[in-house]
Formats: sequence, C-alpha cells, structure tokens
Amino acid sequence: MLRVYFESEKEVLMFCEKLFYLDKNIELHWKHQKEWGILLQIESEIQDSDFIEFIAKLMAEVFIAHRFGTIVKNIIKKNYYFSDCEEIKRIHEITNGILSGNNAVSLLQTERIKRDFPENLLENLFLNNIKNTNTIHYDSIVKFGLKEFRDEMINYIGLAIDEYKREEEHQEFINSLRTYISKKDPGIPVIHILQGSTFSFFLEDGKNLSKVDLQALMQKEPLYLFGLDESELNLSPLIAMAPEKVKIYGDDPAEPKTLTVINVFQEKVEFQSTREFPFYIHKNQ
Repeated sequence: MLRVYFESEKEVLMFCEKLFYLDKNIELHWKHQKEWGILLQIESEIQDSDFIEFIAKLMAEVFIAHRFGTIVKNIIKKNYYFSDCEEIKRIHEITNGILSGNNAVSLLQTERIKRDFPENLLENLFLNNIKNTNTIHYDSIVKFGLKEFRDEMINYIGLAIDEYKREEEHQEFINSLRTYISKKDPGIPVIHILQGSTFSFFLEDGKNLSKVDLQALMQKEPLYLFGLDESELNLSPLIAMAPEKVKIYGDDPAEPKTLTVINVFQEKVEFQSTREFPFYIHKNQ
C-alpha cells in the first residue's frame, strides 16, 4: 500500500483522475487528516517499480498544472525584482514560449535550452524522493526536494528577461522612428516594395531604384541617430523617402523585415500577394 498526502484538494482531484486512467480497478481510499491534509491510500496490482515511476510522472504533471505558474512569477519578483504586473505577465509569457520552443531566441540561447525541461527533470526529482518509501508527502517534496528545478528555472527566466529587454529596446527604436516620420514632411506619394532577401523598391512609374539611388536618398537623412546607416537597404531607404503610402508585395506578411516596416508606418502600409505586383521584373533583377 502507498500512502500519499496532499494539502490541496484540487491537486488531489487531478492526481486521482489520472490514476484511474492507469488502472480502472485501482483501490483508492481518501480521507482528511488534521495534521497532514488529505491522505490517499493506494493499492495497485501493477509492478512496484513501474507504479512508482508512474506516480512520479503524475506528480510532475500535477505540479506543472497547479504550481508552475506561481513559481515562475515568484522567481521573477523575488530573484529579479520585478513588481509591475504587466512586465511580470510578459516575462512569464516569454518564459513559456522559450520552454515550448515557440520563442525565437538567439542560437546561443537555443543551445542552452533542454527540450525535455521541465517535465523530465521534475519526474526524476519526484522519483528520487519517493522510490524508497511507502509514505509520500507531496507538499514537502515541493518545498524541499525541487531545488535543482528552481535553479534551472532561474536560468530560463533570466533568458526570458534578456528577451524582454530586447523587445523593449526594439519597441523604443520603433517609437523613435514613428515620431521622426510623423514630424517629417511627406516624401514620395507611394513606394512599391517586393519581398526578398533584400527589399526591391519601385516608384509609381515602375522604375526599380538601384543601390546607388537608395544611397543617394539616405545620405540626405541623419539615419545615424537611429543606429541605421547606408549599408542597411530595407528600412533605411523608407525612412529617407518618407512615403505617404507603402505597398508591399510578397507571400509572407509575418516576415521580420516586413513586420518592422508595418510597425513603423502602420496604416500607411498595404500588403498584397506577389501576384498583384504591377510591374514587369527583368529576370536578372
């Protein structure tokens, strides 16, 4: 017989529900105790080693569902001293994105991320704490047996904060460009842009602006104020031209260069399919 103590009724319910998926005939007795909370007495015909491994897996799942978010927020506040609710929320979102592989962090950071984290580490930590005992105190393990997990989380949240700071810097950069454009006299009426590894720019009459043309335009603007220079041939020419309308043609509106242009010029930008591009393109372009 295995005796398991929980303090939270919600966690007990999730744990029991998952137990019955393993074995419909499992014997399970539940009672409240004054000192240790809720006691589960579990009897199963499954071999001991396999059963204990499954119990560890279930505890990791319960922990992720009910404790993980709180621990992330506490680390953000107590280890990194953030107090603003919106900042904490955004860092939490980035942390989840990094752990799920849905956040585009740098290659160096990506190499540091263990793709089986946190599930496998938590399972192993719970297993190490329960494999040689018949009495398990879940909350004691959470409080005293998961130091390695918390240390790892501090590192991952540090990556998320680095990413958050880059987001802030990028947004400040975008805002400074918006302000500059809003105060600048309107330039050409419309510029047509064709997506590619580097943007191709076309005037209303279909003329394809060459690199020399673009550099001549950019030399007239203090682009250095924004950290831009004449070697940047995507955003910089647009800042110099200050068009009243920007038409972008391509197949990917979420492409990073395109998103930056949309963020800077906002309602002035119109995105269309490459099929809608109005000009003839020479094969050597």
